[in-house]
Amino acid sequence: MKEPTLVMIPCFSGAPWHLDEMTALQNRAMRTLRLPNDVSELETLADFITDQTKDLDSYVLVGDSYGAVCSIAVATRQPKGLKGLVLSGGFAKSPITSPLLKTLAALAPFFPGPFYRQTTLRVHAAQLASSFDRDGEISWSTGKTRALFVKETPHKAYVNRIRSIEKTDYTAQLENIDVPTLILTPADDKLIGKEAAGILLDGIRHAQEVVMPRTGHMFRFSHPGAYSLEIRKFLERVSL
Repeated sequence: MKEPTLVMIPCFSGAPWHLDEMTALQNRAMRTLRLPNDVSELETLADFITDQTKDLDSYVLVGDSYGAVCSIAVATRQPKGLKGLVLSGGFAKSPITSPLLKTLAALAPFFPGPFYRQTTLRVHAAQLASSFDRDGEISWSTGKTRALFVKETPHKAYVNRIRSIEKTDYTAQLENIDVPTLILTPADDKLIGKEAAGILLDGIRHAQEVVMPRTGHMFRFSHPGAYSLEIRKFLERVSL
């Protein structure tokens, strides 16, 4: 049987993955995409991803952070070609409780330009940071995270994505996900937290969790080799 294609769904930046960094998966068919900037509804993003995969007979969605939430939205529909799911740093219900982030999210639509680039993105990058980032295979920093967003994420896209998750709650629909699922969790994630992974683990019947030690929310960027190896081991465990 032909191996399913791995479809990598971007994080909140919306930028396509650097597939060459997924060193443990180089023998697999992979593709990625860029998230549209003008969409403020997760169900519309799920439509977009479904359209992007319609030529595939079998595929595994690999969603990172915001991309994991998009992947959950797709998987709850039980699309015919979906054979597996990898969710890293994702959630079924918005876990953002930080008053600072909530205030910024409320103000963000009214402050494009320098305020967005200098203030909003600095605070956002700080919330994603971990003390383990600098010791990664690729030394990471809040400066690199902010630079990623400045380059890849227009103000309009940032506001739309914030709006799309404000009232998100797929908890009740998790039982509709009927494919083998890996929940890949960083050991230190102050933005998302451990409870989010627990909800996914409880709600998805074929889910298994791997916690990657000494990693933070940006572990796809800081530890791509180890990250891709865990995905490969999962695919082997479930014969995909």
